[in-house]
Amino acid sequence: MEWYLMAWRKYAEFDGRSRRKEYWMFALFNILAVFALSVLAMAGAAILSTRGTDVSENGFILLFIPIGIYGLAITIPSLAVATRRFHDIGKSGWLLFLLIALGIIPVVGFVTAIIQIVFLCQDSVPGPNQYGPNPKFPEQGAMMYAGIPPGAIPTGYFVPPQPPPIAGPGLHYCGKCGAALKDEAAFCTVCGAHS
Repeated sequence: MEWYLMAWRKYAEFDGRSRRKEYWMFALFNILAVFALSVLAMAGAAILSTRGTDVSENGFILLFIPIGIYGLAITIPSLAVATRRFHDIGKSGWLLFLLIALGIIPVVGFVTAIIQIVFLCQDSVPGPNQYGPNPKFPEQGAMMYAGIPPGAIPTGYFVPPQPPPIAGPGLHYCGKCGAALKDEAAFCTVCGAHS
């Protein structure tokens, strides 16, 4: 529910990035909301039919009005979260609007829908890109805005020692800097130490 509400809080925010989880949870809750509104409309139509009212017109109105209002309400946040999702994979939001526009054409629309789904399912571009910091790692964004370069360790932050890498066939590692070396290498190409 938090992801669904996050998309509503960023109602018309088309800049920045959104994670896959934010987009797909928003889509899931929209489907559940439309299903719930449909069930309520059908229940209302059933109640009207038991009272002897003509259900053909009233049932259509009961079904259309709540779902139509909800559909209009989610149009802008749906476009905004999809645009931010495209930004997260390094694509422009205008590509999304091009795919939506091409979706009107009958046969091309099927292909563009598949392309959209493929783009929306891709993982985030690691690290910051031209649209902002990676939303999976907000601490990177905070460091970026604080002027700390990527890969730097802020003062007061403890980094636990890393276990030595496991050497495979034909590889060994420098004892001084840990760089991967081929077995025939006599010197480390990174630090120059004798291996």
